[in-house]
Amino acid sequence: MSKIWQFASYNLLSLFSPPVGQERHHCDMKRGFAKARKKEPQVKALLEQDNTPQRVGILAQKGVYEFHQDSMMLYRRDAVEKVAEILQLNQELAEVQQRVLLILKSYQSKPILLEKSIIKLSRGDEGFPEPILIKHGNYPFNFYAAIDCILIEPEGTLHILDFKTGKSDFDRRQAYLYLLAASYLYPQQKAIASFYNLENGKQSEPISATVDTLKAFQIELALIAKRHQEDLRRYRNNSADFTSIFPPHPGFSCSYCPFNSICKFSVSEVAA
Repeated sequence: MSKIWQFASYNLLSLFSPPVGQERHHCDMKRGFAKARKKEPQVKALLEQDNTPQRVGILAQKGVYEFHQDSMMLYRRDAVEKVAEILQLNQELAEVQQRVLLILKSYQSKPILLEKSIIKLSRGDEGFPEPILIKHGNYPFNFYAAIDCILIEPEGTLHILDFKTGKSDFDRRQAYLYLLAASYLYPQQKAIASFYNLENGKQSEPISATVDTLKAFQIELALIAKRHQEDLRRYRNNSADFTSIFPPHPGFSCSYCPFNSICKFSVSEVAA
Protein backbone atom coordinates (compact mmCIF):
# COMPACT_ATOMS: atom_id res chain seq x y z
CA MET A 1 0.00 0.00 0.00
CA SER A 2 1.39 3.43 -0.91
CA LYS A 3 2.14 5.87 1.85
CA ILE A 4 -0.75 8.13 2.80
CA TRP A 5 0.39 11.77 2.78
CA GLN A 6 -2.99 13.37 3.42
CA PHE A 7 -3.67 13.93 7.10
CA ALA A 8 -5.97 15.72 9.49
CA SER A 9 -5.93 16.48 13.20
CA TYR A 10 -7.45 18.86 15.71
CA ASN A 11 -4.38 21.06 15.32
CA LEU A 12 -4.94 21.30 11.56
CA LEU A 13 -8.65 21.94 12.07
CA SER A 14 -7.88 24.79 14.49
CA LEU A 15 -5.39 26.27 12.02
CA PHE A 16 -8.16 26.34 9.41
CA SER A 17 -10.96 27.57 11.65
CA PRO A 18 -10.60 28.87 15.22
CA PRO A 19 -13.04 28.11 18.03
CA VAL A 20 -16.25 30.12 18.16
CA GLY A 21 -15.52 33.59 19.50
CA GLN A 22 -11.87 33.53 18.42
CA GLU A 23 -12.42 34.31 14.75
CA ARG A 24 -10.82 37.75 14.89
CA HIS A 25 -7.59 36.17 16.11
CA HIS A 26 -7.35 33.73 13.21
CA CYS A 27 -4.54 34.08 10.65
CA ASP A 28 -4.10 31.51 7.90
CA MET A 29 -0.48 32.53 7.41
CA LYS A 30 0.29 30.77 10.70
CA ARG A 31 -0.72 27.50 8.99
CA GLY A 32 1.55 28.41 6.10
CA PHE A 33 4.57 28.87 8.33
CA ALA A 34 3.82 25.80 10.48
CA LYS A 35 3.01 23.40 7.66
CA ALA A 36 4.38 24.68 4.34
CA ARG A 37 7.61 26.34 5.48
CA LYS A 38 8.42 24.21 8.53
CA LYS A 39 11.77 22.98 7.14
CA GLU A 40 13.21 26.45 6.61
CA PRO A 41 15.94 27.06 9.25
CA GLN A 42 14.31 30.12 10.82
CA VAL A 43 10.85 28.57 10.90
CA LYS A 44 12.15 25.22 12.15
CA ALA A 45 14.01 26.95 15.00
CA LEU A 46 10.84 28.76 16.07
CA LEU A 47 8.77 25.58 15.91
CA GLU A 48 11.26 23.82 18.17
CA GLN A 49 10.92 26.47 20.88
CA ASP A 50 8.22 26.06 23.50
CA ASN A 51 6.69 29.28 24.76
CA THR A 52 5.63 29.68 28.38
CA PRO A 53 2.05 28.36 27.97
CA GLN A 54 3.36 25.34 26.03
CA ARG A 55 6.00 24.55 28.67
CA VAL A 56 3.43 24.81 31.44
CA GLY A 57 1.08 22.47 29.58
CA ILE A 58 3.77 19.89 28.81
CA LEU A 59 5.17 19.88 32.35
CA ALA A 60 1.71 19.75 33.93
CA GLN A 61 0.88 16.66 31.87
CA LYS A 62 4.22 15.07 32.81
CA GLY A 63 3.52 15.88 36.44
CA VAL A 64 0.19 14.05 36.40
CA TYR A 65 1.89 11.11 34.68
CA GLU A 66 4.63 10.94 37.32
CA PHE A 67 2.14 11.14 40.19
CA HIS A 68 0.60 7.91 38.91
CA GLN A 69 3.75 5.91 38.19
CA ASP A 70 4.13 5.02 41.87
CA SER A 71 0.99 3.98 43.73
CA MET A 72 2.25 5.69 46.88
CA MET A 73 3.52 8.93 45.34
CA LEU A 74 0.33 10.91 45.91
CA TYR A 75 0.46 10.05 49.63
CA ARG A 76 4.01 11.24 50.19
CA ARG A 77 4.49 14.50 52.06
CA ASP A 78 7.31 15.41 49.70
CA ALA A 79 5.48 14.28 46.54
CA VAL A 80 5.44 17.72 44.92
CA GLU A 81 9.17 18.16 45.51
CA LYS A 82 9.91 14.68 44.15
CA VAL A 83 7.85 15.21 40.99
CA ALA A 84 9.37 18.68 40.50
CA GLU A 85 12.80 17.05 40.72
CA ILE A 86 11.87 14.43 38.12
CA LEU A 87 10.63 17.22 35.84
CA GLN A 88 13.87 19.18 36.41
CA LEU A 89 11.62 22.12 37.13
CA ASN A 90 14.49 24.17 38.55
CA GLN A 91 15.84 24.52 35.01
CA GLU A 92 12.72 26.27 33.76
CA LEU A 93 11.86 29.97 33.65
CA ALA A 94 10.63 31.43 36.94
CA GLU A 95 7.05 31.87 35.69
CA VAL A 96 6.95 28.27 34.46
CA GLN A 97 8.31 26.99 37.77
CA GLN A 98 5.76 28.98 39.77
CA ARG A 99 2.76 27.91 37.71
CA VAL A 100 3.73 24.24 37.51
CA LEU A 101 4.44 24.03 41.25
CA LEU A 102 0.95 25.38 41.94
CA ILE A 103 -0.49 22.81 39.53
CA LEU A 104 1.40 19.97 41.23
CA LYS A 105 0.21 21.09 44.68
CA SER A 106 -3.35 21.44 43.44
CA TYR A 107 -3.29 18.02 41.80
CA GLN A 108 -1.95 16.29 44.91
CA SER A 109 -4.76 17.82 46.95
CA LYS A 110 -7.37 16.89 44.34
CA PRO A 111 -6.08 13.96 42.22
CA ILE A 112 -8.97 13.39 39.86
CA LEU A 113 -7.45 10.14 38.53
CA LEU A 114 -7.08 8.61 41.98
CA GLU A 115 -8.60 5.11 42.09
CA LYS A 116 -9.78 5.48 38.49
CA SER A 117 -9.47 2.60 36.04
CA ILE A 118 -6.83 4.10 33.73
CA ILE A 119 -6.15 2.28 30.48
CA LYS A 120 -3.97 5.02 28.95
CA LEU A 121 -2.14 7.98 30.46
CA SER A 122 0.11 10.00 28.21
CA ARG A 123 3.35 11.55 29.44
CA GLY A 124 2.77 14.42 27.03
CA ASP A 125 6.03 14.34 25.09
CA GLU A 126 5.66 11.12 23.10
CA GLY A 127 5.42 12.89 19.76
CA PHE A 128 2.92 12.01 17.07
CA PRO A 129 0.49 9.23 17.97
CA GLU A 130 -0.08 6.31 15.65
CA PRO A 131 -2.36 7.53 12.84
CA ILE A 132 -5.85 6.21 12.31
CA LEU A 133 -6.48 5.47 8.64
CA ILE A 134 -9.84 6.84 7.58
CA LYS A 135 -11.36 6.22 4.17
CA HIS A 136 -13.95 8.79 3.26
CA GLY A 137 -15.45 7.44 0.06
CA ASN A 138 -12.45 6.87 -2.21
CA TYR A 139 -10.34 9.36 -0.28
CA PRO A 140 -7.99 7.92 2.39
CA PHE A 141 -6.25 10.10 4.97
CA ASN A 142 -4.43 9.69 8.27
CA PHE A 143 -6.16 11.06 11.34
CA TYR A 144 -3.95 11.97 14.31
CA ALA A 145 -5.51 12.25 17.76
CA ALA A 146 -3.15 12.79 20.72
CA ILE A 147 -5.18 11.65 23.71
CA ASP A 148 -4.05 12.58 27.24
CA CYS A 149 -5.95 10.00 29.24
CA ILE A 150 -8.48 7.21 28.75
CA LEU A 151 -10.48 5.80 31.66
CA ILE A 152 -13.08 3.10 32.01
CA GLU A 153 -16.00 4.25 34.11
CA PRO A 154 -17.58 1.75 36.56
CA GLU A 155 -20.49 1.04 34.19
CA GLY A 156 -18.06 0.35 31.33
CA THR A 157 -18.17 3.65 29.45
CA LEU A 158 -14.91 4.77 27.86
CA HIS A 159 -13.99 8.22 29.15
CA ILE A 160 -11.47 10.33 27.23
CA LEU A 161 -10.09 13.06 29.46
CA ASP A 162 -8.11 15.99 28.06
CA PHE A 163 -6.00 18.13 30.40
CA LYS A 164 -5.77 21.87 29.91
CA THR A 165 -3.85 24.75 31.47
CA GLY A 166 -4.16 28.50 31.08
CA LYS A 167 -7.35 30.50 30.54
CA SER A 168 -8.58 29.21 27.17
CA ASP A 169 -12.14 27.97 26.93
CA PHE A 170 -12.77 24.34 26.09
CA ASP A 171 -13.36 23.66 22.38
CA ARG A 172 -16.09 21.05 21.97
CA ARG A 173 -14.82 20.24 18.47
CA GLN A 174 -11.74 18.69 20.07
CA ALA A 175 -13.95 16.42 22.19
CA TYR A 176 -15.87 15.31 19.10
CA LEU A 177 -12.62 14.45 17.34
CA TYR A 178 -11.52 12.37 20.33
CA LEU A 179 -14.84 10.56 20.14
CA LEU A 180 -14.33 10.01 16.41
CA ALA A 181 -10.93 8.46 17.22
CA ALA A 182 -12.55 6.28 19.88
CA SER A 183 -15.11 5.03 17.36
CA TYR A 184 -12.20 3.58 15.37
CA LEU A 185 -9.97 2.47 18.25
CA TYR A 186 -12.75 1.05 20.45
CA PRO A 187 -15.65 0.46 18.03
CA GLN A 188 -17.71 -1.67 20.40
CA GLN A 189 -17.57 0.70 23.34
CA LYS A 190 -19.76 3.63 24.36
CA ALA A 191 -17.57 6.70 24.85
CA ILE A 192 -17.68 10.17 26.36
CA ALA A 193 -15.08 12.94 26.50
CA SER A 194 -14.41 15.78 28.89
CA PHE A 195 -11.87 18.48 29.69
CA TYR A 196 -10.18 19.31 32.98
CA ASN A 197 -8.09 22.40 33.59
CA LEU A 198 -5.21 21.47 35.88
CA GLU A 199 -4.53 25.12 36.65
CA ASN A 200 -7.93 26.38 37.76
CA GLY A 201 -9.80 23.14 38.51
CA LYS A 202 -12.52 23.85 35.96
CA GLN A 203 -14.08 20.72 34.44
CA SER A 204 -16.42 20.39 31.50
CA GLU A 205 -19.56 18.32 31.47
CA PRO A 206 -19.23 14.89 29.83
CA ILE A 207 -19.62 15.22 26.06
CA SER A 208 -21.11 12.50 23.89
CA ALA A 209 -21.76 12.37 20.15
CA THR A 210 -24.28 10.77 17.85
CA VAL A 211 -23.28 8.74 14.81
CA ASP A 212 -24.40 11.65 12.60
CA THR A 213 -22.22 14.12 14.52
CA LEU A 214 -19.17 11.91 14.14
CA LYS A 215 -19.92 11.46 10.45
CA ALA A 216 -20.14 15.25 10.01
CA PHE A 217 -16.74 15.73 11.65
CA GLN A 218 -15.25 12.97 9.53
CA ILE A 219 -16.49 14.76 6.41
CA GLU A 220 -15.02 18.05 7.66
CA LEU A 221 -11.66 16.38 8.34
CA ALA A 222 -11.62 14.89 4.84
CA LEU A 223 -12.33 18.31 3.34
CA ILE A 224 -9.57 20.10 5.26
CA ALA A 225 -7.11 17.28 4.53
CA LYS A 226 -7.82 17.70 0.80
CA ARG A 227 -7.68 21.49 0.89
CA HIS A 228 -4.48 21.48 2.94
CA GLN A 229 -2.71 19.16 0.50
CA GLU A 230 -3.87 21.32 -2.39
CA ASP A 231 -2.49 24.43 -0.66
CA LEU A 232 0.84 22.67 -0.06
CA ARG A 233 0.96 21.59 -3.71
CA ARG A 234 0.29 25.15 -4.88
CA TYR A 235 3.03 26.48 -2.61
CA ARG A 236 5.55 23.89 -3.81
CA ASN A 237 4.75 24.83 -7.41
CA ASN A 238 5.11 28.56 -6.79
CA SER A 239 6.46 29.71 -3.44
CA ALA A 240 6.00 33.34 -4.50
CA ASP A 241 2.26 32.83 -3.99
CA PHE A 242 2.70 32.21 -0.25
CA THR A 243 0.72 35.28 0.84
CA SER A 244 -2.22 34.50 -1.44
CA ILE A 245 -2.35 30.81 -0.49
CA PHE A 246 -1.98 31.55 3.23
CA PRO A 247 -3.33 35.11 3.61
CA PRO A 248 -2.26 37.12 6.67
CA HIS A 249 -4.64 38.67 9.19
CA PRO A 250 -2.49 41.04 11.23
CA GLY A 251 -3.84 42.33 14.49
CA PHE A 252 -3.80 41.83 18.24
CA SER A 253 -3.01 38.11 17.94
CA CYS A 254 0.35 38.90 16.29
CA SER A 255 1.71 39.48 19.80
CA TYR A 256 1.13 35.80 20.60
CA CYS A 257 2.12 34.31 17.25
CA PRO A 258 5.33 32.24 17.32
CA PHE A 259 6.24 33.56 13.87
CA ASN A 260 5.92 37.29 14.58
CA SER A 261 9.71 37.77 14.48
CA ILE A 262 9.92 36.62 10.85
CA CYS A 263 6.51 37.66 9.49
CA LYS A 264 6.59 40.92 7.54
CA PHE A 265 2.89 41.44 8.23
CA SER A 266 3.26 41.22 12.01
CA VAL A 267 2.16 44.26 13.98
CA SER A 268 3.34 45.06 17.50
CA GLU A 269 0.40 47.27 18.39
CA VAL A 270 -3.14 47.68 17.20
CA ALA A 271 -4.84 50.99 17.56
CA ALA A 272 -7.91 50.95 19.74
